[in-house]
Amino acid sequence: MADAEDVLKGVPRGEGIRYIALVLNGRGLDRILALDEAARPHEINYVVVATDEFSRRNQGMTTMAALDAFRPVAARARTHHIKVTLTVAASFGCPFTGEVKADRVREIVAGAGELDELCLADTIGVGVPAQVTELTAAVREVSDAPLRAHFHNTRNTGYANAITAAAHGFVALDASLGGIGGCPFAPAATGNIATEDLAYLLGRSGLPTGVAIPQASETGAWIGRGLGLDQVPAQLGRAGDFPGDLAV
Repeated sequence: MADAEDVLKGVPRGEGIRYIALVLNGRGLDRILALDEAARPHEINYVVVATDEFSRRNQGMTTMAALDAFRPVAARARTHHIKVTLTVAASFGCPFTGEVKADRVREIVAGAGELDELCLADTIGVGVPAQVTELTAAVREVSDAPLRAHFHNTRNTGYANAITAAAHGFVALDASLGGIGGCPFAPAATGNIATEDLAYLLGRSGLPTGVAIPQASETGAWIGRGLGLDQVPAQLGRAGDFPGDLAV
C-alpha cells in the first residue's frame, strides 16, 4: 500500500460517491490525515481478524490486541468527520484454525464500541447462507450498526450468500469489477463476487442497484486485460445481460 496516497490524490471524485480507505492500524489513519481534505476518503474500513493465528500473520498481533488498537483509531477518525466501518475478517472460517464460531464474532463486535457500520467478511470464501443467517442473529444481539458483507466466490457460494445478506437487511455488499481480487492466505482463492454479476442478481430480484451492467462488464474485462488475464471470473461478460442482449 506504499502508493495509497497517490491513488487517493489521483482518483476522480464523482458526485454522490463515498470513498473508502482500508486502514490496518493508527499509522494508516496518520497517512490519511496528512492528506489535504479534498484527497481524504469519506470513510475508513478497519480490519480485525476473527482468529488469533490469522491476525498474527496479517497484522502481527492477536485479535483482541487488534481490537484494542481499533477503538482509539475509530475515535480519532470521527473527530475529523471520517466515518468508521469495522470489518471482522475470516468471520466464516479461517485457513489456519478452521471453523469460526458465531460466539467469537459476537464477542469481537461487542468489544468494538461505537460503529458507523459493521462488515462481516468471508475472507477465504468458505461461507454458506446458513452462516449468514447465524452471524446476523449473533451480531444483532450486541450491535445495531448498519451491516455490510464481503464475500469471495472461491467455492461458488458468494452470490447465494449475498442474496441471503440482502434478505437480512444488509445495506452494502462489497464486490469488484470482473470479480478481480483474492487473499494471499487462501490457497486457490478467487476474487470478490463480481460487481456486474451481483448487480444482475439483485436487479432481477427486485433490488435495483443503479449499476450499468454492460459498462461494468466491459470495465471488468478491461481490468482483466491489464492484469494479463485471458478471462475474468465474472460471468456477465460471457453470457450477457438479460433481457437487454436478446437478439431482435
